[in-house]
This record gives sequence, structure tokens and C-alpha cells, in this order.
Amino acid sequence: MNDEKIVKLIKQTLRKLRPYLNADGGDIDFVRFQDGIVYVKVLGACIGCSSIGDTITNSVEALLLEEVPGVIGVEVVEEEI
Repeated sequence: MNDEKIVKLIKQTLRKLRPYLNADGGDIDFVRFQDGIVYVKVLGACIGCSSIGDTITNSVEALLLEEVPGVIGVEVVEEEI
């Protein structure tokens, strides 16, 4: 699967999680996909939230690993690069 198709699947998968994050006043944006890592930016109430590490690992990363071939991890970035 090429990177273009992987990115499309990543974005579709992140859309599935958005309502749960939005319910608590937060959000997540796709930044880039590189070397198997999905880079995301957290927004709203997710910024500075003490639970964001668990949310990224147990929800975002877990779902992406399950649904998107080629994804090996998720990293949060401060700024878009």
C-alpha cells in the first residue's frame, strides 16, 4: 500500500475518534505520516490534559495500529513541520 492510501486511511480513522475528543472539548489533527509513524497535533482541551498520553496510546494509536497497515506508532507534535 502506498503512502497516499495510508494517509487516506489514517484520516478516515481519526475522523472516527473525533466525536469522542470533541465531547470533552478537544480535537486532533493529522500532521504527517513518515517511516510508519503518524504525527498528530492535539487541540482544544487536549492541550495540557493529564490524560492525553493515555488517550493517544490506548485510543488513537491502538485504533490506527488495528485499522491501518504500515502504522507502527503515533507521536504528538507541538507545531506542524
